[in-house]
Amino acid sequence: MNPIVSIRALTKTYASGLQALKPISLDIHRGEIFAMLGPNGAGKTTLIGIICGLVRASGGTVQVDGFDTIKDYRKTRSLIGLVPQELHTDTFEKVISTLRFSRGLFGLAPNDAHLDAVLKELSLFDKRNEQIKTLSGGMKRRVLIAKALSHEPRILFLDEPTAGVDVELRHDMWAMVRRLRDAGMTIFLTTHYIQEAEEMADRIGIMNKGELIMVEDKAVLMQKLGKKQVTLELAQSLSTIPASLDDLKLELSGGGHAVTYRYEAQSANGIAYLLRRFDEAGIAFTDLHTEQTSLEEIFVNLVRANP
Repeated sequence: MNPIVSIRALTKTYASGLQALKPISLDIHRGEIFAMLGPNGAGKTTLIGIICGLVRASGGTVQVDGFDTIKDYRKTRSLIGLVPQELHTDTFEKVISTLRFSRGLFGLAPNDAHLDAVLKELSLFDKRNEQIKTLSGGMKRRVLIAKALSHEPRILFLDEPTAGVDVELRHDMWAMVRRLRDAGMTIFLTTHYIQEAEEMADRIGIMNKGELIMVEDKAVLMQKLGKKQVTLELAQSLSTIPASLDDLKLELSGGGHAVTYRYEAQSANGIAYLLRRFDEAGIAFTDLHTEQTSLEEIFVNLVRANP
């Protein structure tokens, strides 16, 4: 299946000499949620701006559903819904009026049935006739999403969609994004919230200083780069680790009543291997606990490795 977004050798250097994007090549699959992670200044917003036709690239190409974003600007822009970081809205407009205006900008016929469905999906229907200035920050962000969906795009770009949004509303928006994906829409989001990517994304890209460090399925990324650890509660305390287990680099804790073993997620020397070695050493245990590296730890380690 052809990707819905195809990026090839994309670069951006500003007049000041700042290289915001080093050559980036990336495909976004149809119907996926793709999360782009990176610290401030990584180039995430510049990348979205180029794809959406708001920023001119210095080199490379971008195609959306097979159409070039420069040669076929109007066509590609109609396929894209964009929710920017900043809360730019016509504050004195009514919610329904700003949605009608946004739809009209793309030359589409009025369709209040579609707009009402969008408002209901975003829990905004009861606010449809209220001025945007009267809404909370979280509701204003929902209005931006509604505007982006007003012209029935195929791909939705969300640039830091839950910035400044409280935890409850953030979870509501995650659920909404998943429903959009389930309905066939492709979602591309940037986020500083690692939990957001871990919760929602099918694939994850990591950027740092304009460079795309890695792109991987979320599950594969966590399996590849994650570490696991198991802690055994011992039946009898140990004063030292037996010499026969020195190669495992175990750590004693809890006054010698617990021992921790760390291993690579893909390693064959996992829990079964550890228990066999303990049995051979004649060490009994009463309980065990396991933990795995979080996506946040993987992200931090990758960025540190690519300064």
